[in-house]
Amino acid sequence: MHSRKTPRPTIIDVAAAAGVSKSLVSLVLRGASSVSKEKRRLVLAAAAELRYRPNGVARSLVQRRSNLFGILLSDLHNPFFAEVIDGVQAEAGAKGYHIIISVVDHRALAEQRALDTLLELRIDGLMLAGPMLEINAMTLASKEVPVVLVARRARVGNVDSVRNDDRTGAALVVQHLTDLGHERIAHLDGGGSAGAAERRKGYERAMQRRGLDAHIQIIPGSDSDEGGRHGVAALFDSGAQPTAIFVANDAAALGALRALSERDLRVPADVSVVGYGNTAVAAVSHINLTTVDQPRLDMGRTAVTLLLERLGGQRDTARHVLMPPNLVVRGTTAAPRSPLKSR
Repeated sequence: MHSRKTPRPTIIDVAAAAGVSKSLVSLVLRGASSVSKEKRRLVLAAAAELRYRPNGVARSLVQRRSNLFGILLSDLHNPFFAEVIDGVQAEAGAKGYHIIISVVDHRALAEQRALDTLLELRIDGLMLAGPMLEINAMTLASKEVPVVLVARRARVGNVDSVRNDDRTGAALVVQHLTDLGHERIAHLDGGGSAGAAERRKGYERAMQRRGLDAHIQIIPGSDSDEGGRHGVAALFDSGAQPTAIFVANDAAALGALRALSERDLRVPADVSVVGYGNTAVAAVSHINLTTVDQPRLDMGRTAVTLLLERLGGQRDTARHVLMPPNLVVRGTTAAPRSPLKSR
């Protein structure tokens, strides 16, 4: 037989234990200054003895605030978003807010269900981290709570956004590689991942500005280790011989490095490699990846600031923040040598 759980104590139980009214208990729990020290002591002692927890949902209905921000996260394994959330937690906590994270895969239907659940929890604001949601779903959500899109360009009228300037980041990569003397620079695309389209456009434009149109080569990929490995295979199996590869993100860059090693190609002696993201693994000594740094913590903090501006009534029009990237040069890039020979 299963033992019956003890019912959770209510505000009425606290009032009875303290010998006071329910309304006085409510005043104490709200921190009202009009309650005497003795009455406050009795109520808090009774609440502690009963292990009473205030009903957050009921309180949010009365106060019309839950002090909760919801985050819809499309990829739990992406270290970029993990560090963005660190920034969110730090800033939200400093402002008296908690966060609820709902992790989904890249299916729009799953994201819609998760979005509906977060809204049912009466969150005060919503952050969409790299979502695949339909524009109409974002529009409807923004009519209920303030919404911030993280790491993607906002194409919805009343949705705020904070993202990295990915076109500039890609241009920094091309500039670095051409300054070293590279011309045959290939790009392993990031597929549908956050920022991938902008990085691809930035690469193309930077190559064109340097008169390297003939050397533009874009290989379909993804934001995973496997995507980097398959990208390198497709690139070299096609007969191409680039002296440098710009990979759309660090995770795929690791796969690219492994694939190059399997082909007995040395980095950077034979091929230079640049990633994007400057995730923690990029700085590991045996990897030492040249990559583009995104201000992930600042992006998380800025997302919270955008929500608080809306909640505070400071504005009712969309604001879009573009964060500047920086190139971090490490050991996977160097001047090109003579054209690669078949091995």
